[in-house]
Amino acid sequence: MNRSLLRTLWLPIAAAVLFGVLTWPVWRWLWSEWMANDYYSHGLLIVPVSLFLVVQRFRNDEQLSYDPNRRSLYGLLFLAASLLLYLYFLQNRALYLASFAMIGMLAGLVWAIAGGAVLRKLAFPIGFLVLMVPLPQVDRVTLPLAMFTGVCSGTLVQFLGLDVTIVGNAVTLPNANLEIGAQCSGVNSLIALTSLMVLTAYLLDGPVWSRIALVVLAVPLAILGNILRVATLLYVARAWGAEAAFTFYHDYSGIAFFVAVLLLMFPLTRLLRFRQLRYDVI
Repeated sequence: MNRSLLRTLWLPIAAAVLFGVLTWPVWRWLWSEWMANDYYSHGLLIVPVSLFLVVQRFRNDEQLSYDPNRRSLYGLLFLAASLLLYLYFLQNRALYLASFAMIGMLAGLVWAIAGGAVLRKLAFPIGFLVLMVPLPQVDRVTLPLAMFTGVCSGTLVQFLGLDVTIVGNAVTLPNANLEIGAQCSGVNSLIALTSLMVLTAYLLDGPVWSRIALVVLAVPLAILGNILRVATLLYVARAWGAEAAFTFYHDYSGIAFFVAVLLLMFPLTRLLRFRQLRYDVI
């Protein structure tokens, strides 16, 4: 790196290093969550995807470049406010809130150093990082959603002729007694599918209403896919016993139904009038 380039880029480099040092505790917590929390294991992919989108933005947009003359005082103020929030949340061990404040700090850095025009171009890759942050409130919806899934799946198989009784989250078959637990809630598929739909809506060229509809549809599609998965699990338990249903089918059926839901995206994007990929962002 020659001296002139170093003089130009010393501030972004120094800011990136300082940002990494300050936010290391949060990155360490995020890593441990991604490794241990099944609901957010996809978070490991969010950062490289965002980095890829940033690099592609710079490669495809000749007007998107670093210019020291575009520095913004408003960005500096936003950065300062985000930093104060970050330090407050970090001090109080509210690490998921500190993670959101960290993303705000990143946006403030870009705004302060590169200007508002660059921030607008990079708004999605930065905002996409929000989906990597594990929310503690997720655990509160897993059991109610699992019970809802159990009722819907049980009603479906009853309609199809299977002898099954449902009381709360307890499911009784002629040859087995089952319990619909949090692992059957489908929350992990719901979170992962929502993240994927958000990314897809950004990468495809289409009207705004189509983008919104695609993201919103992630919720019913994930819930429907999980209901059908649990319904087939009940059939497997009835035919081959609970052990066969929960030792093999339970683990692999989730992947199969998630892939099936993904395949629905192809006709769905046609229906929502998406035309092609946005080659300016990839």
